[in-house]
Amino acid sequence: MSNGYDYDLLVLGGGMAGLPVAMKCAYSGMETALVEEDLLGGTCLNRGCIPTKTMLRSAEVANLARRSEEFGIDIDSAIEADMEAILDRKDDIVESIREGAYENVEENENIDFIEGHGVFTSQDEVQVDDQTLSADRVIINTGARPAKPPIDGLDAVEVHDSTDLLELDAVPDSLAVIGGGYVGCEYAQMYSRFGADVTVFQRGDHLLPNEDPEVSEVIESAFEDEGITVQADAPVTALSETDSGIRVDADGAGAVTVSDVALAAGRTPNTDGLRLEDVDVSLDERGFVETDDSFETTADGIYAIGDVSGPPMFTHSARDDADLLYRHLAKDETISTEDRTVPWAVFTDPQVGHVGLTEQEARDEGYEVGIGRQDFADQGKPKALGETEGFVKLVTDADTDELLGAHVVGEQGAEIVHELILAIELGATADQIADTMHIHPTLPESINSAAGGVHKPS
Repeated sequence: MSNGYDYDLLVLGGGMAGLPVAMKCAYSGMETALVEEDLLGGTCLNRGCIPTKTMLRSAEVANLARRSEEFGIDIDSAIEADMEAILDRKDDIVESIREGAYENVEENENIDFIEGHGVFTSQDEVQVDDQTLSADRVIINTGARPAKPPIDGLDAVEVHDSTDLLELDAVPDSLAVIGGGYVGCEYAQMYSRFGADVTVFQRGDHLLPNEDPEVSEVIESAFEDEGITVQADAPVTALSETDSGIRVDADGAGAVTVSDVALAAGRTPNTDGLRLEDVDVSLDERGFVETDDSFETTADGIYAIGDVSGPPMFTHSARDDADLLYRHLAKDETISTEDRTVPWAVFTDPQVGHVGLTEQEARDEGYEVGIGRQDFADQGKPKALGETEGFVKLVTDADTDELLGAHVVGEQGAEIVHELILAIELGATADQIADTMHIHPTLPESINSAAGGVHKPS
C-alpha cells in the first residue's frame, strides 16, 4: 500500500468498466477496493446487453416460426410468447454469467469487495455505510440510468423503463414506446413480435437519429412491414389515465390510447448522491462527470470511466476505458482516447452495424467523398436466407481511397461490420478491400462488392 492509504486503488462501481479495471490492477499487485451497491456487471449484464439480446433472440424465433411457410416448413400451432419461459431463460443466462464475475472477484487476493453505497468525504476518502476507506487513487464507475423526459403527467401514470421491460410477465395489449433510438427500437420490435400492438414516438424526423438516413429508412420500412406504427416528428407532450388506458398526446401525431407506455428517452448519470461537489469533481450540464482524454477528472487522483462520464455509452467502449486506464495506473503508460474508433450496433432485425463517419458527416468535415453500396437483395446468400433487406455502404476519402465510415443494415449486420472496423483501424483503402478474396456464398461478400463499387460512377 502507498503513502499510508488503506488501498492503492478504490473503484466505485462494479460495472463493465469498473470490474475489469479493478481486476487487472489487482492482478498487477495493486491493493484494490471494489465498492458496489447493487450487482456486479452493471447495466450491461443485469439490465442491458445480455438480457435484452437473450429476449430479442426469443422474439426472432417467434418471427421465424410465423414465416415458416416461406421456407417450406409447416407449423400447425399458433405462435405465442410464453413470457414466463422467456424470462426464465433470460434469468438463467444472466445469473450464470454474473456468478462467474463474483467468483473471479473472490479469487483475486488483492481485491476487497465491499457491498454498499459509497460517497466521497474527501478527494482520497470514500465512506461506505459505516466504513471510511482511503485510497491513493479513486475511479468513479457508477454508470447511468433511464432518463425521465419532461412530459406533462409522467409522474401520475405507470410507465415502464428499459429495466421494467425485462421483467413483464405478460405481453401488453398495446404499447407506446417513447423514443426511437437504439433502445426504443429494440424493445419496440421485441414486444411487437411477442404480440403487442406497438407505436413508436420519435422526436426527430426518423428513427435511429445517429445513423445514415438510408439506414433509418430500412428500419422504418421493416417496422412498417411488421405492423409497428412509427410516429416521427412527434414529441410526446402529455400522458394521462383514462377509463380505457393511458392516453399519449404527441405534437403532430394527435393522441393514442394504449395499455402500456415505455420510456426509452436516453440516460442520466448516477452522479447524484456521491457528493462530488465537495471534492471539486466537475459535472457537465447533463450531470455527467467531466474528464480529459485520459479519464482524469478536475480533482487530483480521481478518474471516471464508463457511462458516468457520458457518450459513447457502450459496453465495448467501457471495457476499452478500463484497459486504457489499467495500462496507465499499473504500467505508467501514456494513454488517450483521442481519435479512438468506437463502433456500435443496433440489434433490430435487420441489424445495424456502424463504424466511422456517415456520408454527411464526412462531407461536413470537408472530405471529397467516395461512396460504395451493395444491396443485399442483389446477393446470393441473403436470397438463400430469405433476408434481402438492407445494404452495405462504404464512405471513403476520394483523394486517398481510405475508408472513413461503414454502415451495414441487414442480416447479421452487427457481425459483418467487424471486418470494416479493422479496415478503418489499419487505414485500409477501398481498393484493398475490393481486392481481398471473400468466400462465396456469404453475407460479407457484400463488403467486397461495395468496395469495388466505390470507383464506379454513381
